[in-house]
Amino acid sequence: MSDLSQRAYQLEAFGRLLTIMDELRAQCPWDKKQTLESLRHLTIEETFELSDAILENNLGEIKKELGDILLHIVFYAKIGSEKEAFDIGTVIDSLCEKLIRRHPHIYGDTEAKDEETVKQNWEKIKLQEKGNTSVLGGVPKSLPALIKAMRIQEKARGVGFDWEEKNQVWEKVEEEMQEFKEAFDAVSTEQIDKERATGEFGDLLFSLINYARFIDINPEEALERTNLKFIKRFQYLEKSAREAGKKIEEMSLAEMDVYWEEAKKL
Repeated sequence: MSDLSQRAYQLEAFGRLLTIMDELRAQCPWDKKQTLESLRHLTIEETFELSDAILENNLGEIKKELGDILLHIVFYAKIGSEKEAFDIGTVIDSLCEKLIRRHPHIYGDTEAKDEETVKQNWEKIKLQEKGNTSVLGGVPKSLPALIKAMRIQEKARGVGFDWEEKNQVWEKVEEEMQEFKEAFDAVSTEQIDKERATGEFGDLLFSLINYARFIDINPEEALERTNLKFIKRFQYLEKSAREAGKKIEEMSLAEMDVYWEEAKKL
């Protein structure tokens, strides 16, 4: 299929989706009742399902979840048109104009020789557009803390506020680790100052996220991969215990560790 034929097919498919959305909104009892607010939590769920599919590298599921998210975008735009606030056309036009503005190295005379310069230009232009008094003003308040820490650091870097060398970042990690150890002595039996220990632990996590970002590791993805690995191994432990006629809650840690070590070899 030629590029022109492919584009024609894509536009036809998108037009078909818009027609179906119009029909569902007019005729389906469930679709007729939906609002921007009622769709919100469903959209969040679909986004996490796409995230799962990406982590599993399941291209079939990624295709399916992208379709679900596209449906939500079209649905929101349909509701917006009913409110005479926006429609899918103005949404797309607005996006196109933003992409052109934020890529002056493609559509203007600005030079950007590498990815880092592109990111810095993006953040500067975004700051001017939104009229924020703070570079961090665009970070959503409701983001999960780990992702929020990463976005805060990325935005600060976008205006030049960052470490120069990765060894400097690692020294900060070690410094925060030492401060945390002082706040929470694992050997001591004395009650810790929980508020101070919590603060120091937060500083340590923030510095580790910073180091991960500096060496191009996505800390959210890294932690989720570890979560999935733990789940897989623990479920193997549970399955093996059942097959051996044992109740996991009655097993000793040493007994469970045998199955755990087996799971690590799978």
